[in-house]
Amino acid sequence: MKKVGPEIKSLLQFIDCSPTASWAVMNIAHKLMKNGFTQLFEEESWSGIDAGDRFFVIRSASSIVAGIKGTNRLTEGSIRVIGAHTDFPGFRIKPSPERIKEGSTVLGVEVYGGPILATWFDRDLSVAGSLVVLEENTLQRKLFKLETPLCRITSPAIHIERNMNKDGFKVNPEENTAPIFSVSGTGYDELLDRACTSADIKRDVVRGSCMELYDIQGGIVGGLDEDLIFARGIDDLSMCHAGIEVLLQCESPSDTVLVSLYDNEEIGSSTLNGAGSAFLDAIIERLAGSRDGFLRCMATGIQVSADGAHAIHPNYPSKHDSKNRPVINGGPVIKVNAKQRYSTSDLSTAYFTVCAEKAGIELQHFVSRNDMPCGSTIGPITSTRTGMTSIDVGNPMLSMHSIREMAGTGDHTDMISLLKEHLNGDCRISNRET
Repeated sequence: MKKVGPEIKSLLQFIDCSPTASWAVMNIAHKLMKNGFTQLFEEESWSGIDAGDRFFVIRSASSIVAGIKGTNRLTEGSIRVIGAHTDFPGFRIKPSPERIKEGSTVLGVEVYGGPILATWFDRDLSVAGSLVVLEENTLQRKLFKLETPLCRITSPAIHIERNMNKDGFKVNPEENTAPIFSVSGTGYDELLDRACTSADIKRDVVRGSCMELYDIQGGIVGGLDEDLIFARGIDDLSMCHAGIEVLLQCESPSDTVLVSLYDNEEIGSSTLNGAGSAFLDAIIERLAGSRDGFLRCMATGIQVSADGAHAIHPNYPSKHDSKNRPVINGGPVIKVNAKQRYSTSDLSTAYFTVCAEKAGIELQHFVSRNDMPCGSTIGPITSTRTGMTSIDVGNPMLSMHSIREMAGTGDHTDMISLLKEHLNGDCRISNRET
């Protein structure tokens, strides 16, 4: 039986403490500050950032860019970026959510992203999120997290839907997904009161909220050889964790290194703090000192966009390409798509391959079948906007977008080693054709 390493224990602790994107960012920020990183604010001047300075910037509570300024000037060296996303599919509570249905009090919820709806049934769910409070004429967010099982999306008995095993478990996302949270008449006001208590604020200062359902079951290492991870939010909190762990291990990089973690990837990234925003661009331009400096460092910069990759499913092998069939614990995956749904190119593939060779890590490839649509992620979005060379990679996993997903312990440690080579390595790229 393999010994579970500290990086896996750290990953599971991070996932368990991060029921929402904002909680993930807050936990990351606390870890960065404990390791000598200073928070910068977009509305303030950033003059005087020197080589070796460690910093982070948060936008809208749920996105964060952290980095270390290198000893090379940005226009003389390069910039190395790891990208990932902090959000994951699920349910958000609607405004005026309380409904009385057949004697039960239920919550009106809205689907966020593309969850596998059936996996949310019959789970012990609670609520976390943020409350917007008005203090001294200023609005700001306060996070809260309720950690006891408060509600449940309940499935119909087999006696009522006798053909569900034959015809499939069919879910109407409006009619069938409202979680039951009381059968004794307790209303939404009680839930809001508990949220205020959790955030240590008074009810009368609350002016807004964002509340999400989450599964209270913690992540765990499983399998006969303890080589599997079962948890919620592996896509993509595992890559957020890997990126930050690598950044913390950087000491005095020659190139400026950044880890950019965005919210709203699951709904397209076109938001104030999504990968489609100018969040990363603005930070790099301010570090470079000018627009000309920004454009010059983008021309030689390289981004590794890290997001979950599809492992071959042993019970659905026909859904995969006949030759590119990533397996769990077979190594990190390079994701390829001819329609550029992934940002991977021949140049970025070669770069990542060199990093893997130097780190002693085996790589795998994923490409969709021609008769199946391909998903996408933040790589093409940030690469298109900035002009920075990019590659989309990820660790192989199963049950992607389920309430509980599955990945491999070995892949996570390998990805950390590989990303470490990316941030600290000496391999560079050139866009000058010969």
